[in-house]
Amino acid sequence: MAGRMHVPIARTCLTEADHLSVMEPLHTGWLVQGPKVREFENLWSAFSGAPHSIAVTSCTSGLHLILTALGFSPGDEAIVPAFTWAATANVVELLGGRVRFCDIDLATFNLDVDRAEALVTPRTRAIIPVHLFGLPADMDAVATLAAGRNLSVIEDAACGFGSRIRGRHVGTFGTAGCFSFHPRKSITTGEGGMITTADEQLAARVRQLRDHGAAVSDLHRHEAPRPYELADHPDAGYNQRMTDIQAALGVSQMHRADDILEERRRLARRYDEGLQSLSWLRLPQAADGYQHGYQSYPCLFAPEPFEPDRVLPIGRLRARLMDHLLYHGISTRPATHAPPSLSYFQRKYGLVPSDYPQAFAAHHCSLSLPLFNGMTTAEQDHVIEVLLRYAP
Repeated sequence: MAGRMHVPIARTCLTEADHLSVMEPLHTGWLVQGPKVREFENLWSAFSGAPHSIAVTSCTSGLHLILTALGFSPGDEAIVPAFTWAATANVVELLGGRVRFCDIDLATFNLDVDRAEALVTPRTRAIIPVHLFGLPADMDAVATLAAGRNLSVIEDAACGFGSRIRGRHVGTFGTAGCFSFHPRKSITTGEGGMITTADEQLAARVRQLRDHGAAVSDLHRHEAPRPYELADHPDAGYNQRMTDIQAALGVSQMHRADDILEERRRLARRYDEGLQSLSWLRLPQAADGYQHGYQSYPCLFAPEPFEPDRVLPIGRLRARLMDHLLYHGISTRPATHAPPSLSYFQRKYGLVPSDYPQAFAAHHCSLSLPLFNGMTTAEQDHVIEVLLRYAP
C-alpha cells in the first residue's frame, strides 16, 4: 500500500553532538577503557546517586560480575522473576547456580515479593528483582525479605534509567544494581552496561574482575609516575571492559538525560490519554511515589478474565491484534518472555505453565507499543487511531 505509514517498535535517535562525541577518542587514539569511560562513570554516579559506578560490556556481564564478586558458587540459589528477559536467569545458570523462579504481579509485571518468601531455602544466596520496562520493583518489600534471610539484593535495572522510588534512583537500593545500554534502552552505547553499588570493597573487586583480574587499570598505570610497571593480577578475571568509543556516546547522551526522560514520559502520557477508553487494553501504571522511566510502553491485552484455560485463546487474539497493527504499518512486540516457558528452563527444571500463572498470562497476552525518542506526533497518533478503531 503506497504511502502507508511505518512505525517501528523502537528507533535510535542520535544527535550531531553524539556523532561528534564518538569521533573524539578516534582522534585521541585512546580507544579502550580510559578517560571517557571514567567520565561516563562519574556522570552516571552524579545522575543516579550511586557512590560507585563501573562501566562494563553489557548488563548481562554486569550481573555475572556482581554474582562472581559476591562469591556465588555452584549449587547456590537465586530468586528470579518468572517474567523477565532470559539474561536475568542465565547468569545464575552460567555460574552453576539454581534459579528459583517467582511469579509476578500482573498489574505491574514485576516480582510478587509475597510469593518469594516460600522459595527461600538454606542454599538461597540472592534475590534479583527486575525493574521491568522502567517501573521500579517493590524494593521496600524486597529489602524486608532480604534482611530477614541474609540475602544479597542484586537489582536488574536493565530498563531502569530514570526510574525512581520517592526520588531515589533504582540500582541504589540493594547490594548492587546493573543497567543496560542496548539500542532499545533510553541511553545507548550500542552494547554496554553499568554496575552501581555503595559497597567500596565490592566495587573494587568488580573493577578487578572486569579487567582480567588486574589490581590497577591501564588508565591508572598510564597516569602513574612509572607507567611501564605492570599490574599484579590477584584474580583470574574477564575482559568485560567498555571501550572509550562506547563511553563517549554515553557521555554525550548523559548531558541531555533529563530531556530524554521527559520526552519518553510525554509520549507515555499521550498514550495514557488517547487509549484510556479501551477496556480490553490494560495500560502501564505506577503507584504513588514510583517514577516510571518508560524504557517501553508495555500493555496487557485483556478482553476477558485470565482463567487458566483461557490464556492461550486470549493469546491467539493478541496475535490477531498484532497482525492487524502490522498490516497498518505498526510494529509491536510481546513485552518480554517468561523464562519458565522457554525450552531450556522447562527441560532442566521440569516446569509447566501452571506453576507461574501470572507470568504465563504476561508471556502470551502482553504487548509493547512503539515508544522511542524522536517519535513524531503523527506516528503516535497513527498508533492510537488504529487501536481505537479495533474491535477484539
